[in-house]
Amino acid sequence: MNGIIPLWKPKGLTSHDCVAKIRRLLKTKKVGHTGTLDPEAEGVLPICIGKATKLASLLTNQDKVYEAEISLGKSTTTEDQVGEVLETKSVLSSLTLEECKDATTQFTGEITQITPIYSAVKVNGKKLYEYAREGIEVERPSRQVNIYELIVLSNELNWYNQNDVRFSFKVRCSSGTYIRTLCVDIGKVLDYPAHMSNLIRTKAGSFELSETISLEDLEKQTNEGQEIKLKPLSEALTLPALYVSEDDEHKFQHGQVLDLPEAHIKHQMFKVINQSENLIAIYQQHPSKEGKMKPFKVL
Repeated sequence: MNGIIPLWKPKGLTSHDCVAKIRRLLKTKKVGHTGTLDPEAEGVLPICIGKATKLASLLTNQDKVYEAEISLGKSTTTEDQVGEVLETKSVLSSLTLEECKDATTQFTGEITQITPIYSAVKVNGKKLYEYAREGIEVERPSRQVNIYELIVLSNELNWYNQNDVRFSFKVRCSSGTYIRTLCVDIGKVLDYPAHMSNLIRTKAGSFELSETISLEDLEKQTNEGQEIKLKPLSEALTLPALYVSEDDEHKFQHGQVLDLPEAHIKHQMFKVINQSENLIAIYQQHPSKEGKMKPFKVL
C-alpha cells in the first residue's frame, strides 16, 4: 500500500496516537503523519502509507486552512483552553466585533511569531515543553510565517462572561503557523489577555475536509475486508508536474542529473510523473549547475 489516507483527527488524540492506530489496522510499520495537530484540535490530518512516508516532509510543508475560535479576557500557559490561567482582565462591554475585525487585519502577510513555550521545538537539544514543565525560563525562537487570508466568521461577539468573550475566524496560512499564538497576539492588539478556545483544520495541502475518513470508518472498512482507498502520491503534492516519456523514465528512477526543461526554469521543485500517471521522483533545480536539475527524492 502506497499513498495517503486523508484522516479526520478527532479531539482527544495526538497525531502520534492516530499513526499508531493506523499501523495496527493496516498491519504495516510504514505510516507517518504530515503535521502535528494538538490533542484538543480536530480536522484534516493526511497520513502517509508505504512509499508516501518518503514525502512526509514535503506534505507537512504545504499550506493549511483553519477555523479557530479566540477567547478574550483570559490567557493560559499553553495558549489554548487546556492550560493553567496566567492572567485575567474583564472585557469592556463597549467592545465591538468591528474592533476585533480591525485587529485581525494587522496579521495578514508575513508576520513574526514567538514559538509557544508548550511546543516540541528544541532549544539546545531540549524540547520547549520540557523546560516549561521544569519551570525553567529559556529564550524562545521566533519564526517568519505567512498569513494569506484571515476572515472573521462570527456575526457577533459571544459573551460567556466578562473574562470569556469569543469570536471565530478562518485563516489560510503557511506551514508552521501557530494559530494559538495568533489568537494571543490578536488579543494583545485589543489589549486583552487571550487564548485559543477551539481549532479545526479544514484543509492541509490538497486535502479537503470533505474527503476525510474517520478512524471509526477506517476500522470498519478493514474489519469488513474492504479496500482502503488511498490518494495517489501524484495527486497529493501541490507541486508543478513534469511528465516524462517511457524512454526517459529510467533516467529519473536512477536519480540522474539532467537538463532542466525550459518550462520549469521558474520552478524550484516539481514532481515527475510517468505515462501511467505514477509519481516516480521529486526533482529540484541544481544548486550549483545552472540549467540542470537533480533529484530530491526518488521513489
